[in-house]
Amino acid sequence: MTTIDISLSATLTGHQNPIFAMASDPTVDSLFTAGNDKGIVEWDLKNGAFKRILTAVPSSVYSLQLIPDTSLLLAGLRNGEVWCIDVQQQRLVKKMRVERGAIFAVCSLSTKGEIIAIGEEGVAYVWSLDSFDLLYRFRVSSTTVRAIQPYRVGNQLVFGDKDGFLYLYDLIDFKQLEKRKVHRMPVTALAVDDLYLYSGGRDAQLYQLHQKDLTLVNDLTPHMFTVYGILPHPVYPVFATISRDKSIKIWDRSTRALLKHVSLDRGYDGHRLSINSATWCGNRLITAGDDKLVKVWDVKMGTP
Repeated sequence: MTTIDISLSATLTGHQNPIFAMASDPTVDSLFTAGNDKGIVEWDLKNGAFKRILTAVPSSVYSLQLIPDTSLLLAGLRNGEVWCIDVQQQRLVKKMRVERGAIFAVCSLSTKGEIIAIGEEGVAYVWSLDSFDLLYRFRVSSTTVRAIQPYRVGNQLVFGDKDGFLYLYDLIDFKQLEKRKVHRMPVTALAVDDLYLYSGGRDAQLYQLHQKDLTLVNDLTPHMFTVYGILPHPVYPVFATISRDKSIKIWDRSTRALLKHVSLDRGYDGHRLSINSATWCGNRLITAGDDKLVKVWDVKMGTP
């Protein structure tokens, strides 16, 4: 079994309101965070310091994603806009908009050169990454969708909605392949590794599912309250989870054994309110939430 040693290397302060979203670029040690503040912040992870306000925004930001192999950052906003920002040139490249409602999830579909976003109205919007023209618009759910997860292999994509349903779609023509009720409450987090799909919800449950048909493999109750993030490590056979219960947990991917529990109750200088977002940046786990703080954790892994 993998062993874990975790220590806090930096606490980044400056946000005036809860943080909802983050994205990191390990190649240049940059981190981007956003939430209820009227700006997207860039941090220098090498020095553990504030770098700049990347851009001002007119409303809360619920989703951030760096498009791989580019200098472009996607942001999903409460006002229904999706922004594409060039972080090197520090300029807004394009502003896209949905018909109504907040955007809760946005991501790039790099294999197709497309951007997809979804949110409050349960309708997915797909734009060209080259021209930013709207290519497709289709209803996924009759209610809010907060999570999108493309598969690493194959051309499929999963959505998770407020009623606890998962929807598996084909990326070629955006045809629905499967629909399955998984959670008793809203789906709040999705993740994949090479073999399985993981789904977390407001019911404090985490489900490991077969990717091809969304059938159950295993289930776990990782936290006391909502699971806001499931983060497979990019190299090691572990995954982290974060929650509204203010804790970070790291699990063995194959056995689902708990390897580390990080919280104030366990003696760590952890978060004092809900942890809403997290990302791996190499062997650093970065977390942020309602306490307006960004915490950078050094994670060392070995074998007993």
